[in-house]
Amino acid sequence: MDILILGGAGQVGTELQAYAWPEGVRVHAPARAALDITSEAAVAGIIAERDWAAVINTAAYTAVDRAESEVAAAWRLNALAPAILAAETARRAIPLVHVSTDYVFDGSGSGAYEPDAPIGPTSVYGASKAAGEMAVRTGNPRHAVLRTAWVVSPHRGNFVKTMLRLSGERDRLTVVNDQHGCPTSAADLAAALATIALRLAEDPDAPTGTFHCVNAGATTWHGFAEAIVAGNARRGGRLIPVEGIPTSAYPTPARRPANSQLSTATLSTAYGITPRSWQAALDDILDRLVGPPTDTTRDITKAIP
Repeated sequence: MDILILGGAGQVGTELQAYAWPEGVRVHAPARAALDITSEAAVAGIIAERDWAAVINTAAYTAVDRAESEVAAAWRLNALAPAILAAETARRAIPLVHVSTDYVFDGSGSGAYEPDAPIGPTSVYGASKAAGEMAVRTGNPRHAVLRTAWVVSPHRGNFVKTMLRLSGERDRLTVVNDQHGCPTSAADLAAALATIALRLAEDPDAPTGTFHCVNAGATTWHGFAEAIVAGNARRGGRLIPVEGIPTSAYPTPARRPANSQLSTATLSTAYGITPRSWQAALDDILDRLVGPPTDTTRDITKAIP
């Protein structure tokens, strides 16, 4: 069984390649330089190379703020490429699993968004990802769209690695405290993508549609930063205060959703996937980046005047 992974160099793509696939499953993750997924000819060529059991698309233009000025580039990768992939995979009856984002919501709702909640993106990034979702839904009936949020891992640049670096350089951190969401381990997301791709490949009656995949529980960026600093301190790092600030004190070109909590209930019902807590996932990432805890008694709140 051959599975094609697009975006293999990213956080999720890296974890997909490291995933413990069942015996007999071979994953292929061509480099970006070797495959332009915004080219119909290039995509048609690789889809025709072999009898793919499934295609998993994790590739995306994720520079959220830069997308506000690089509109065409964001739409090519986030909307045009999924449209091409959906058309080519549908032509050969290949299931397509596609990763999307919490940014398709405007963030004005309360509680966790269900997959069928009305969308209303407020940024170029969010709008382009919403268009990519629609392209997949209309282009290939054998699809699964997985929306996720706040993805972190030991790989590439992400919030955990940034907080670890800054906590070693500064005596105090200031982090937004009025944006609420669900941190997500790239490894956990990769495991869910693999589970869904294999099920779609093997079962013609496997559930299709849109699902949400995030780790359990919600927090703010400030709360997440506190947990990272505290976890690092338990592993011998510096224990410094983390000050909460409003979004208005940290303006960015792209508007962030104030609430991007996602409900995973339909994912659990359809595929039996029940995500673990984001705190447990964070501990695993810190273990890989820093090492196991050496002091389990230190508390970030003790560092706050």
